Amino acid sequence: MALTHFQRLFSRSAGVLAHITSLPCRFGIGDMGKSAYQFIDFLHTANQRLWQVLPLTPTGYGNSPYYSYSAMAGNHLLISPDMLKERGYLTDEDLAAVPNFPDNRVDFGAVIPYKMSLFEKAFANFSKKPSKQDKADYDKFCKANSAWLPDFTLFVALKDGKYGGEPWDKWEKADRMQEKKAMDAARKKYAHIIELHTFLQYEFATQWQALRKYANSKNVAMVGDIPIFVAYDSADVWSKKEAFRLDDNAMPTHVAGVPPDYFSATGQLWGNPHYNWAQMEKDNFSWWGDRFQKCMELYDVVRVDHFRGFQAFWEVPFGMPNAMKGKWVLAPGKKLFAAMQKRFGELPVIAEDLGLITPEVTALRKEFGMPGMKILQFGYEGGDPTYGFLPHNYETDCVTYTGTHDNDTTLGWFRSCDDARKRNALEYLRASSEQEVVWEMIRAAYLSTAMYAVIPLQDILTLGTEFRMNFPGKADGNWEYRLLPNQLGEWHVNMLAKLAKIANRLEPVEKEAVKLESTL
Repeated sequence: MALTHFQRLFSRSAGVLAHITSLPCRFGIGDMGKSAYQFIDFLHTANQRLWQVLPLTPTGYGNSPYYSYSAMAGNHLLISPDMLKERGYLTDEDLAAVPNFPDNRVDFGAVIPYKMSLFEKAFANFSKKPSKQDKADYDKFCKANSAWLPDFTLFVALKDGKYGGEPWDKWEKADRMQEKKAMDAARKKYAHIIELHTFLQYEFATQWQALRKYANSKNVAMVGDIPIFVAYDSADVWSKKEAFRLDDNAMPTHVAGVPPDYFSATGQLWGNPHYNWAQMEKDNFSWWGDRFQKCMELYDVVRVDHFRGFQAFWEVPFGMPNAMKGKWVLAPGKKLFAAMQKRFGELPVIAEDLGLITPEVTALRKEFGMPGMKILQFGYEGGDPTYGFLPHNYETDCVTYTGTHDNDTTLGWFRSCDDARKRNALEYLRASSEQEVVWEMIRAAYLSTAMYAVIPLQDILTLGTEFRMNFPGKADGNWEYRLLPNQLGEWHVNMLAKLAKIANRLEPVEKEAVKLESTL
């Protein structure tokens, strides 16, 4: 019997975890231009079938992709100015004087105003006389995204145009509560900002779909990320207050986080408002349906962050200094995913099931056929050979990583281990040095029974702690890591390709044949 598309998509494969922002680019931040296409070529040549990215939504506080001011919008900072030039919206002269951005990190403070100045020029040129095809595509995009786009652009217009970036709970009451007269006036007064950000969302979608189409043509599937919660200071909470647990003044009553765990002794207080699940259930979780629909337009496979929160979530009263004083509250995950399955069919979802995982969480994941996650760095505590994070104990329905965006790099992790843990790792991996530990751990991931083996880019390059992507609980310096030009070389290609072949991770992702001329 022939395999279904879903079965082929979830076949034994390997890939790389690298966010778009980490790619080399002269504009100070990785984008959807030339380097992204080159990275896909690298993956294809190295027998990698997966490119996993972090959330593609706009970044909020601390430049975190997990703290966005929209669950639906795309991050306009990922738009390629070179691609805008190719589409006739910018000129060589516009791109002639690029600031001297650092190659090794994203300087968000410098990148944001520079790219916005380019986007203003591109929008002005688009607005003058768009082609019939561009106008038709633009109108089609606006119509298809009408459930969220007008609210999002109005939110941005008020936030940037009237309140100088202030969170919406600091706005005047008429704007906070979306009184009709105030909203009608804002649409007129800030029409330029609304139209600019509508154009940027259209351009983001256009560039991303071209990139994803190219990836699929190279047999590379895009794996994306959907955070379970949204930021309070977001268009979603502002425009759909009834879907969240807010008081009469539209302030959160309880916020999200996790209790003390591996990452933090006082837990993690994320601060996101909790959902009003009872209200969401009344319309069969339509907001979640729209959110998953958006993710499936972006990705081939969706990693659901903090999956355990769909079975039970940690509830902390608003105003607490940390996440220690909270409680577990049951969530309607089974009803939610049944509704999503009815709407979309089989769900191409990876469940991030790390942390305090109960049998009920595992049962929910397995009921809907979602593979879980295994982190190899977690496997060497105590020397227990039955520990679930050791690859010989894996079930096949999992995705294995050396580490994630929240972990130290594997080299950094090993250097920070106590002597007992180092000894356990060296003995298990048959490694004799810290450099060998990294690649032997990658090899262990590939040879495991896990369905997917996904390796962070920093581990492929054997980089230390200073190159990690995120340090949970640390306010500054996160999300800035960048790959240097020409840092990936033939040796890396050959090593990954060889491991994929040895470990039988060559099964291609089933896709329709795509005829596409490279933009490179």
